[in-house]
Amino acid sequence: MQPAQHNTRGGSEQLTSKKREHEQLSMASLSEVQVVDAFLVAPSEATPRRGLWLSPLDLDCVQNGYTPTVYFYRRRPGHDAAADFFDLARLKAAMAKALVHFYPLAGRLGVDKDGRIEICCNGEGALFVVARSDELAVDDFVDVKTSSELKRLFVPCVEPPSMMMAIQVTFLKCGGVALGTALHHAAIDGLSAFHFFQAWSAFSRDGANASVDLPFHDRTLLRPRSPPVVDPAAASVFCSKLDFSGSPEPTATEVFTVSRQQVASLKRLCGGASSFATLSALVWQCACAARRLPPDAQARVSFPANVRRSTSPPLPDRYFGNAFINLVATAAAWELAAEDLASVAGRIRGVIKRMDDEVVRSAIDYIELADVDGRPPSGILPETELRVISWLGMPLYDADFGWGKPSVFTRAEWVRGGYVYLMNDGPPVVDGGSGDVLVVVSMEAANMKAFEQLLYAKL
Repeated sequence: MQPAQHNTRGGSEQLTSKKREHEQLSMASLSEVQVVDAFLVAPSEATPRRGLWLSPLDLDCVQNGYTPTVYFYRRRPGHDAAADFFDLARLKAAMAKALVHFYPLAGRLGVDKDGRIEICCNGEGALFVVARSDELAVDDFVDVKTSSELKRLFVPCVEPPSMMMAIQVTFLKCGGVALGTALHHAAIDGLSAFHFFQAWSAFSRDGANASVDLPFHDRTLLRPRSPPVVDPAAASVFCSKLDFSGSPEPTATEVFTVSRQQVASLKRLCGGASSFATLSALVWQCACAARRLPPDAQARVSFPANVRRSTSPPLPDRYFGNAFINLVATAAAWELAAEDLASVAGRIRGVIKRMDDEVVRSAIDYIELADVDGRPPSGILPETELRVISWLGMPLYDADFGWGKPSVFTRAEWVRGGYVYLMNDGPPVVDGGSGDVLVVVSMEAANMKAFEQLLYAKL
């Protein structure tokens, strides 16, 4: 359900050295990670036993399967001789406490009496795997953030596939830890996933004194209207479906670092547009040029947009589930080539500004009428399509279990060609981070070099 790509990290004149690091990592990863133990962690208290109704926005994510991520933690100097670094009993107890509040993650994917997919909240628990490696260290993964080996090494294989969450704690030779996670996208979006990790880590770090924002589980707030109706004007704003009609060809994945200063300069050129709109415009413009699209070709960029504050009334704080719709901006290739970056960013900003309650409700109704079957799509995105997924500003580095914040966080496996991820390179500046942005681009291998040259020419 999660096709792998061959991955490297790119970056101007550093590209060759980064590829060499990737090759070294691939050789190092031939050593096995040994699984020491595996068990289920159930909620520590009784939780509701019921079928949790899934909104159309949840059902639209069933096909995405599990999202694999990895946190890397260094053993801090003060813990050099400590026996409790990432103490398993403490982690297990904290997870059991967190699952009392986040109980859908302890359930299983199932179907209701009408054949509609739901989460069976039965308290069976989440998978917890313990592993060790005598040859791998945190430093092996500091710069190599797109290795296809990460998922195989550090993210648990989820069995049965109806499970909502699986975790793997791998103790490394350096004394550090890799925390691999696999959460089913039918249960939650990115904001909800990080909400859970904030809560779990708080219970581990602070115990009885933990302050946790409780999740809101009623997904009927995003139910379709009766009868469902799609407003034609709204339909031009949201992406009704992704086009996977492209011809199979070799793809490559590169990571490009855009410095904090470069992001600020680009935003000024775009009249103060957001980092997302600015960087999405930059990537869209460069991708279309690198792909040498015919001038009259209709190019599209789609992206998920959080709807929590766009509905009327807004969704409750800490709504737990999938609360995004896919928006789309369209332009002829010649227009993208002729316009300056501010104009291209303006196209994306314009679509975002049009997202209101009617657009959200129409998107929900469209998905309901489409009768999503949950099967993953076949094929790849054509060269006219680009999909940008942003993790900018998300609390990626807030998972402090009591032994410090992670040194590295990354998605463990990238997806098919035509996808772009935007994410902060390290913790926020206030926590000592650089403020740089990682732009992860998966596209046709034959066009990647041209894309790199165009991108750095604009920075």
